[in-house]
Amino acid sequence: MENLLKYIHALTEFSDDSWKQLLPALTKKELRKNQFLLKAGDVCHALFYIDKGYCKSYYEVDGIIKNTGFFFENEIATNINSFGSGQKSAYSIIACEPLTAICFDKEKLFQASKQTPEIETLGRNCIRLYASKQEEFSNLFKLYSPQERLEYIESKHPQILQRVPLTQLASFLGVARETLSRIRKRRAFL
Repeated sequence: MENLLKYIHALTEFSDDSWKQLLPALTKKELRKNQFLLKAGDVCHALFYIDKGYCKSYYEVDGIIKNTGFFFENEIATNINSFGSGQKSAYSIIACEPLTAICFDKEKLFQASKQTPEIETLGRNCIRLYASKQEEFSNLFKLYSPQERLEYIESKHPQILQRVPLTQLASFLGVARETLSRIRKRRAFL
């Protein structure tokens, strides 16, 4: 939980009393590769702080996986719509390698935030960061060609290229693996 506490302190002022109030809302989860943090069709009842490893969010459409996000150490993963509304999640979040996550239980988090304004501020900051990342990646598809998307990922999020298999990256960028290979080859000759 040491990494989580550092993460919290980087986001907001947070006292020892607030930490003690927050602890009952936190649960450490160890997952193997391909275990789910959230399955499509389930309601999301948590924010997931990624302590070690990484996971991805994805839709399955007609048996085809459409990757929509990757979440690495010191990031929050969740389904913001399901978390906020209590509706079933349309997508899954799955561990891509052995993963350690700290789960912020929604109900306990809300109870603690009523007791301590610092916890409410923390929750808002976590949601804001998550939403900003989602908007950033959403804009990739509105504004850029596949090659420009790859270049953006290379410059702004190199850990994705270092850790995510080519097939998953291609799905995330919205191209076939072969197309991604051609883009990379073409760029090597420039």
